[in-house]
Amino acid sequence: MCRRSQARENAEIFAAGSNALRCRHWKNRPAPTPVDMHDQVKARSRRNIPAVNKVLDALGHYDLPRPLVVDLVRRELSRLRGETEIPEFRSIVDLVRHSLVELRGSRLRPVINGTGIVIHTNLGRAPLPAEAIRALSETGSTYSNLEYDLGTSERGGRGNYIEKALALLCEAESATVVNNCAAALVLIVRHFTSNKPEIVISRGELIQIGGGFRIGEIIEAAGAKLREVGATNKTTLNDYAKAIGPNTALILKVHRSNFFMSGFVESTSSAAIAALARKKRVPFVEDLGSGAIVATERLGIAEHEPTPAEALKDGADLVCFSGDKLFGGPQAGIITGKKRFIAALKREPLFRALRCDKLIFAALQATVDLHLNQSTSEIPAIALLQISEDELRARAAAIASRLEGLPLGIAIGRGMVKVGGGTLPKSTMSSVTIDIVPGNCSLVDFAARLRAPNPPVIGYIANARFKLDLRTIFPQQDDAVVDAICTACTKQH
Repeated sequence: MCRRSQARENAEIFAAGSNALRCRHWKNRPAPTPVDMHDQVKARSRRNIPAVNKVLDALGHYDLPRPLVVDLVRRELSRLRGETEIPEFRSIVDLVRHSLVELRGSRLRPVINGTGIVIHTNLGRAPLPAEAIRALSETGSTYSNLEYDLGTSERGGRGNYIEKALALLCEAESATVVNNCAAALVLIVRHFTSNKPEIVISRGELIQIGGGFRIGEIIEAAGAKLREVGATNKTTLNDYAKAIGPNTALILKVHRSNFFMSGFVESTSSAAIAALARKKRVPFVEDLGSGAIVATERLGIAEHEPTPAEALKDGADLVCFSGDKLFGGPQAGIITGKKRFIAALKREPLFRALRCDKLIFAALQATVDLHLNQSTSEIPAIALLQISEDELRARAAAIASRLEGLPLGIAIGRGMVKVGGGTLPKSTMSSVTIDIVPGNCSLVDFAARLRAPNPPVIGYIANARFKLDLRTIFPQQDDAVVDAICTACTKQH
């Protein structure tokens, strides 16, 4: 064999070996990962998300703290990262701007209440008296003698004055205050069930209060066991008597302040329950809720709301009620009754966790003083219920005349005011309304436009009209109402 042939043969053998190795290599190589086109699209889309600073520059100035604005922008842009398609820059800015408007709208601020509900829980319940506002400003802007005895120059008791004043006002042996009525009930239950677990209560009084909270659940959360008696519509004295046993901590009566029953119904009076409780040596507690101090008949309301003094006179050992309903003050849970029971409640470790701060004491103190001085006309929650219809009608005529020429239909109507706040559910009071039919938008859109200015104007829609009840609008707010309506009428779609 010649050298040339030998070289050719060797080359062929080498090539064959290389091909064999290459084949084995490719055969053993893992299969390539398929390309996810969806991920590629998302990756390209993410590159279209603008920078935070670019969005901030486009937004301009907002009357919110800058860290809040920056955080909201980052959250909105982060949410876009999960989207397949990214909107145009202008749409992104509009989206963020809408979120900022919602955030700003959630800040606590004054509103004009044209709903005809005097004690409107969603709108902050009772407006405070001017004297309470002054007390808040004076006490909150400097130091105070909250727990300082000016006579001895030593540590003093918190709320000494207001407890004495409340006891006198409610014709009770003693009184104290916690931060709301539910807290008052929890404190009472926790104290009396420390050794005996059962609370006797009528099935017809297991009410639900605002926000979905139920009296029974609140009591059980405080560590007590409910002993329900009677039926939903009928609870007799004998029902209570049969339920009392060695594990009974107290009898609780809850005033049906936010609903009423009629027809085949029966409820046992407070006086009868109190007599039974004394006989069985079991404490009797009544939760009145609304806290009416003034006889509601004096306000032109036929329905009677029990007062703390009446409940105590009927024999209740303790009575609790809210400070920000018909009492007309700040949020607080007021407890009045037997001195020994009040003293025991104040010794409970839980009492410190539920106590009020200096601002609540300041506003409540001013409100109590107004009640004691019989100056209830200076308490807005009561004064609004006493305004004459002639005065309301004169204001309505003045407002209507200022709105002439606008693209809307306007009339002076009639309204029926409710006290609200879970108080006097059967009672209404006649009132005067401004009735509006907008000419350039729907009723729903018009209502939304009135909620946009500062302060927002809140009304209601009824009988194909937008209505503003003047009984719950303060006279000094009439100008703002006119301005808001004018702006709403001239606003473009």
